[in-house]
Amino acid sequence: MTSHDPASASTSRSGEASASASGATCDRTFPPLRDVWYLSGPTASGKTAVAIELAQRIGAEIISMDSMAVYRGMDVGTAKPGPALREQIPHHLLDIVDPNCDFSLASFVQLAHAAAAEIRGRGRQVLLVGGTPLYLKALLCGVFTGPAANWEFRLQLERDIENFGVQALHERLQLVDPLAAAKLHPHDKRRIVRALEVRRQVGTPLSHLQTQFDESQSRHRPKVFALQWPRAVLHQRIDDRVEAMFQNGMVNEVRGLLEKHDVLSRTAVQAVGYREVLEFFRGERDLAATKEKVKARSRQFARRQETWFRSLDECCRIDITQAMQPAEISQRILDQSDMTMRPDLSTERNLPTKDEHPVPKPTNRPTH
Repeated sequence: MTSHDPASASTSRSGEASASASGATCDRTFPPLRDVWYLSGPTASGKTAVAIELAQRIGAEIISMDSMAVYRGMDVGTAKPGPALREQIPHHLLDIVDPNCDFSLASFVQLAHAAAAEIRGRGRQVLLVGGTPLYLKALLCGVFTGPAANWEFRLQLERDIENFGVQALHERLQLVDPLAAAKLHPHDKRRIVRALEVRRQVGTPLSHLQTQFDESQSRHRPKVFALQWPRAVLHQRIDDRVEAMFQNGMVNEVRGLLEKHDVLSRTAVQAVGYREVLEFFRGERDLAATKEKVKARSRQFARRQETWFRSLDECCRIDITQAMQPAEISQRILDQSDMTMRPDLSTERNLPTKDEHPVPKPTNRPTH
C-alpha cells in the first residue's frame, strides 16, 4: 500500500487543504513553537522507531519534520512510516502535496503551527520528528516567512553567478542589507539569493524583517533531542538503508512518479536518492554506481545535519550504542527531559561522557 492510499489512517489530519497552502504568498511571522517535543537526528539514525515508542509514553501525536515526506508517492526513498505505524500513532504533514509541486519553508511552518494547535486542542502532546534542520530551527527560533519565491529573479541571479561568481552576489547584498550579509558565508548561495529576493520584493532588508524572539520570555523550556551514533556505525546504517531502498523498488517508484507527473518539482528533486535515479535514467551512470552515489551523498547530508544540531544550543544529544533498542532510547530521552527541566542541571545536558571529547561548536549559527 502506498502512503497516499486514501484508506490509510496516516493521511495528515491537519494537511487536507495543505496543497493550496504551498502556494501561499502572504508574509507572516511565526513565534517559536516551544511547548512541544522535538526528536531529530541524521538520516538513518532510527528516528521513526524511537518516535513511536516516545509518542506512546508521553501521549503524543507526531508531526513530520521532513521536507521530502510531504510528497505523495515518494515513499521508498524517504523511509516514511508505514500504514501500521501510522495506525498506531496519528501522523501529520505526510503525503500532503504532489511531487510536481514546490513546497516551501513558509508552508511547512504555517501547517506545523496549525497541526500543533489542533493536537493540543485534543489534550494530546505534540512530538515533531524529522531530520530537516532548517525546519527544526524555524520552529525553535521563530521565523518571518517572507514573500513567495520569484523564480524569474532567481534565474537572473543564477546567470549573474555564472558570469561573476557568488562572491559578487554577496558584495551586492552588503550594499542593500549589510546585517544579513555579515551573517552569511560569502559562498552561501541559496541564502544570499533569498535575502536579495526579499529586499527586491518587499523593499525592506530581510535582516529588519526577521523578528528576534526573546527566549527568556517563554514559559516553556524546549524539549529538543537529537540521536547520535558513532560515525562508523551511522555510515553502515546509511549503506544498509540505501541497499534496502533499491531492493524495495526505488527505481520503479521514481519511474512511476515520472509516468504520473512527468517531472518532479524543484524541491522534490533535491531528495537524496531521487536525483541520482533520475541521473541513472539519463544514462549518466549504471545502477551499481548510482547506489554508491546515493550512499556518498547520504553520508555528506548526515554530516551537514550533525553540524546543524551542534549549532543549536537547545539541542540535547542522545548518544546511542548499537545494542540499544528503541524503548531504551526513548526512556533515556525521558530521563534527560527530567534533567533539562531542572535549572541547576539544564546547562549540563550537552556535556560529553567520560569516553568522549567535547565537540567544538561552529562560531556562526546558521541563518534562515
